[in-house]
Amino acid sequence: MNTADRSAANQNLFLATMAFAVAFANWGIISGLAPLLRKELGLSVTQASVMIAIPVLLGSVGRIPLGLLTDRYGGRIVFSILLAFTIVPAVALSLNHSYPSLLFWGFWMGLAGTSFAVGVAFVSGWFPPSQQGTTLGIYGAGNIGQSVAVFGGPVLAANIGIPATFLVFSAVAVVWGGIFALTANNAKPPSKSKSLAENIAVLKTEKLSWVLSIFYALTFGGFVALSIYLPTLYKEVFALAPADAGARTAFFVLVATLSRPVGGILSDKIGGQKLLVGVFLGIAAISWLMAMPSIVLFTIGSIGCAVLFGLGNGGVFKLVPQYFPQQTGSVTGLVGAAGGLGGFFPPIVLGICRDVTGSYAMGFGLLIIFALTCTAILSQTFLKSPARIS
Repeated sequence: MNTADRSAANQNLFLATMAFAVAFANWGIISGLAPLLRKELGLSVTQASVMIAIPVLLGSVGRIPLGLLTDRYGGRIVFSILLAFTIVPAVALSLNHSYPSLLFWGFWMGLAGTSFAVGVAFVSGWFPPSQQGTTLGIYGAGNIGQSVAVFGGPVLAANIGIPATFLVFSAVAVVWGGIFALTANNAKPPSKSKSLAENIAVLKTEKLSWVLSIFYALTFGGFVALSIYLPTLYKEVFALAPADAGARTAFFVLVATLSRPVGGILSDKIGGQKLLVGVFLGIAAISWLMAMPSIVLFTIGSIGCAVLFGLGNGGVFKLVPQYFPQQTGSVTGLVGAAGGLGGFFPPIVLGICRDVTGSYAMGFGLLIIFALTCTAILSQTFLKSPARIS
């Protein structure tokens, strides 16, 4: 890669990473405001959990069609339209943020969560395979947008109100969408030689795409679940103020975000498969600490998981373009959808566990079981036969 190409690649990586961060901030704004909304609307734990999880739903399943569209039409136009769309649910929620409105428009706000699949396909074309882990790890640092939402959202709402906060977050997305449309470039012209049906065929024929989906459901799903539910956990279990809970959650997101590029770098050096072994076993070993009533032990467990989730996210997305270089957007859509769904169900399960048993412990026990299951799947696929499987 010559100097001019490297400069263009780095510029587009920066533009995409910022777009991802802005989109993720909008995706997480309802969870960031959840403690304030729950108090204002008088919601139960389960109701609040559903409200928090709803944006994750479309942000998950929507990654499949958005990944396919990116493969077909290119990331520049798809990402730009996606960012501009956030103004629709934001305006609606600024006019009415009743519980039914939050569920309906929160679902559509979740479209911002599909941005990950768009960006992976967009940036991966700019860099050679030997740099994919590092590149996608840097792009994944856009997760920091979630931290902005959970920390900045409550602070902003305390000063200008909840309705205006929705508008401010969306306005930033619309502006960056315009910047992206004017300054970003696709690595190569999008190919229209394949139909969407042909692109999606890889999801039907490649077993490995589904294996990677399971892994990402743990690493990214675990990150999403805790990043959107930690404010509620800190409020319910430890009686922290919304601002304090938001700050602690923001630190969790920051640690996971900074760990993701490290996971990409390590994957480039030792392989994503080897890295994931340590990640899965580590999650199983320390996540039980989050079931403890001590805030010290809970913090150690959550921050330890943040590191492991971040490393694991970098590891999984070293493997996607490595094994599927021609269908990166399509497979990223599937894997990303699984990761998002991995973050959709745990908040609801945790809320139900809390309402039924009075404790969140059962939910964290399920996390341990899932991590051990992923370890077993990994040993039966990559470690025994590291070549591409189908």
